[in-house]
Amino acid sequence: MSKLEIRKSKELKERMSGNEAVAYAICQVEPDVMPAFPITPSTEIPQLVSNYIANGQMDTDFIPVESEHSAMSAAIGSEAAGARTMTATSSAGLALMWEELLLAASNRMPVALTLVNRTLSGPLNINCDHTDGMGARDTGWIQIYAEDNQEVYDNFIQAYPIAEDPRVRLPIMICQDGFITSHAVQNIKLLETESVKAFAGTYEPEEFLLNPGKPVAVGPYSISNFVMEARKAQAEAMENAKEVILEVAGKFAEMSGRQYGLFEEYRTEDADYIMVIMGSAAGTAKQAVDELREEGWKVGVLKLRVFRPFPEKEIAEALKNCKAAAIMDRCESYNGNAAPLGSEICAGLFRTKTMIEAVNYTYGLGGRDFTTEHVRGVFAELRALVEEGKAIPQNQYIGLRK
Repeated sequence: MSKLEIRKSKELKERMSGNEAVAYAICQVEPDVMPAFPITPSTEIPQLVSNYIANGQMDTDFIPVESEHSAMSAAIGSEAAGARTMTATSSAGLALMWEELLLAASNRMPVALTLVNRTLSGPLNINCDHTDGMGARDTGWIQIYAEDNQEVYDNFIQAYPIAEDPRVRLPIMICQDGFITSHAVQNIKLLETESVKAFAGTYEPEEFLLNPGKPVAVGPYSISNFVMEARKAQAEAMENAKEVILEVAGKFAEMSGRQYGLFEEYRTEDADYIMVIMGSAAGTAKQAVDELREEGWKVGVLKLRVFRPFPEKEIAEALKNCKAAAIMDRCESYNGNAAPLGSEICAGLFRTKTMIEAVNYTYGLGGRDFTTEHVRGVFAELRALVEEGKAIPQNQYIGLRK
């Protein structure tokens, strides 16, 4: 048998929700410790993991805590002691972890967090947008987003080899859209547990608290002479993560046959108009692109997978030959200029002197539907901008009720 035939013979096809898929990946990787506190729509993840533990399917210490702040505090303590650690949360739970997110990153602790994206209040809403993840974009965590259930499963398997690499040693968020992927059921392909465990390896920190022969301090007060150097080292580690993410993706492709990068280019080779989008809505955009291609439109999708580290030069290179790009944000920055993707991509286009038209759109806030008709409308506006010179306002809200 060929390697491809052997790999396919070991694949298990299953129907799972996104929460079930990532929980199964957690079971296969089998981290040492998981402190967690429930919050919709991520509650199922710790619930499923605790069931795996109770049934003897994994040897992980589950720690029920009194809040999400406590969950990340416990994760930092566990990681500092030398244990591979993870947690899960959504929305206000991530916001309550705020102080601890920064501490985990600055202390260079490769904690993994499965983030089920949900809007942050207010107004109170439990549905999907990217307010929570984008709000934490500058806390020093790696952020990888999934389009579907297969990707969130695959992304978690890759999480620890990325985060624990000596060139990186940073915490990592594996993100998926609340309810749209977390609760929707999809056919996916699972990998053999032995292969997953071998791929994830074991955590071997250089420094940890429970090393009796080499005492260390974690999180000590840093005087002014050291803070900037620590931040610079952290920034360099984040930049190093790009290379490591691609290396790990290459190894994962050898094991699974599924290839990932910093982003996915879908029918962009000859595209005049490209939509840049992240998360589950990329599937909607791809469907609309297929329909428009049949009608003779040269359109494509750039689906961003890795938001931190932000691949600005790579995105600019991917967009340089198109005439116009629509940059789609599922959150608001309230800066009067552009939302996060719009701001960062446009800055990258400017710095690389990539002279194309770019329009920032906001869509899907609080779970608002985003349809193929919306995608068609965006591409129609881009074409009118380029071919007719029509002025297109920035920061439009897609599907806004009048």
